Amino acid sequence: MSPLRIQAETAHGRVEGADSGGILAFKGIPYAEAPQGRFRFQPPRPLKGWKGVRSAHRCGPVPIQPSLPIFRFLNAGAARQSEDCLYLNVWTPGTEGTKRPVLVWIHGGGFLIGAGSTPVYDGHHLAQSGDIVVVTINYRLGALGFVHLDGLAKSGFEESSNLGTRDQIAALEWVRENIGEFGGDPENVTVCGQSAGAMSVGALLGAPSARGLFRRAILQSGAGRHVIDRDRADEAAELFLDELGNPRCTPKSLGALSANQILSAQGAVNRKLMNARDLMVMMPCVDGHLITEAPLEAIGKGRVSDIDIMIGTTLDEWKLFSPLDAALLRSSESRLVSRFAELLPQTVSNPPDPELAVQAYREALVKRGGRTTPFEILSAFQSMRVFHHPAFELADRHGNAGGRVHSYLFSWKPPAFARSLGACHAMELPFVFGLTNHPLSRALTGFTSFTGSARRLAGRMQSAWTGFARNGRPGHPGLPEWDPYDSVARPTMVFDRECTLADNPLAAERNLLEAWS
Repeated sequence: MSPLRIQAETAHGRVEGADSGGILAFKGIPYAEAPQGRFRFQPPRPLKGWKGVRSAHRCGPVPIQPSLPIFRFLNAGAARQSEDCLYLNVWTPGTEGTKRPVLVWIHGGGFLIGAGSTPVYDGHHLAQSGDIVVVTINYRLGALGFVHLDGLAKSGFEESSNLGTRDQIAALEWVRENIGEFGGDPENVTVCGQSAGAMSVGALLGAPSARGLFRRAILQSGAGRHVIDRDRADEAAELFLDELGNPRCTPKSLGALSANQILSAQGAVNRKLMNARDLMVMMPCVDGHLITEAPLEAIGKGRVSDIDIMIGTTLDEWKLFSPLDAALLRSSESRLVSRFAELLPQTVSNPPDPELAVQAYREALVKRGGRTTPFEILSAFQSMRVFHHPAFELADRHGNAGGRVHSYLFSWKPPAFARSLGACHAMELPFVFGLTNHPLSRALTGFTSFTGSARRLAGRMQSAWTGFARNGRPGHPGLPEWDPYDSVARPTMVFDRECTLADNPLAAERNLLEAWS
């Protein structure tokens, strides 16, 4: 039996989606004009209307991006790429009646890969389980979204900065204008993202033009440090143009280049500028116009204290990246010390002797019952410096400025990969989106071993996420009492086979990093 077709009206025209299992899905709705040709490297343009009824049964093309087979689960479907990529998808329990909370999902992928249509972000079950409206979006990636040409004083590029962030704001403006027709409440929007998606949420907290577009924010494995300054942005932009062969810098000439030329230059810039400190080169920047100050400064000054925040990480974040980290894969004591010697000067202002630092970190892991092999020590250190510490830092600043924060730590480990992957980066995604009960789970079973306890945890996490989207309170009867975060006790909900509220988790490791800074 084919799904029942259903229509909804937007400010730009009528769209037709489908009713499948009681959830209405509208896929591939444009929210801005295609940034192609001379409009490449330009801010998103207001969408033109259309006549008749537009089909919304298929997701739009994904943004231009390189192929990274090792992370295929995040850029699945990348074969159908186009610069005409500014589309979003909506899942809703109904278009009439009570206005529901809205959760807008910003995908991750290092600002280089990904799409809102990636199967792991299917919003069907989350919308159904929480009676909310779920929206997933695309935004421009890599050089097309995060090479900032405005600082080079080239005519026609005065607003050519933070284009991917501008896309995200345009999508949020579409939500504000149209989501009421899909059963959502435009006054009750939560913006949520993971990895670069969470870093994008952090950047939005530093963008005055984004204020008023959302009431709450969820940051999964990303925080507020992930913006670059003007000098770094200009350095990357100049090198990008050099790698392109210094073409005539006009909107028309840059718009005539092929996507492969863009990707080739993008790859060269990343290879030349990436280092142990700067794991990403093409990312949001403090341009003085869209993002007027570093997000952490805006948060610390209380500029967004009216926005409720939920922020957290996975326990073993860095293990996902072990295939890319040769020192991690071939860990030995000497390699471990050598890696600490490389990383510490890039991380802290007062780096200790590497051998003493390794021993101190080993003792810190013992305090929380962690394993102390070289692999585990390096993974824990990288997880703390790149993910855990920035998350606690944002939570501290927001709480101290009068904002309300809830903190979590995802610690569930797949039985078959408990040591090699553990609770690695992105492991929480199937739990948040409810894919333990989704047909896709059959493809994931060997990886995640979704047992009954895992499905129960998924239900608890979905209730937390949707409860936070509803009223800013993620606690519910399936969890222990979840106290708001404060910078003294740092209460944090630990999501595992059994959920617990822990005060100041990972304290010994965090204290070491701060003592060395």
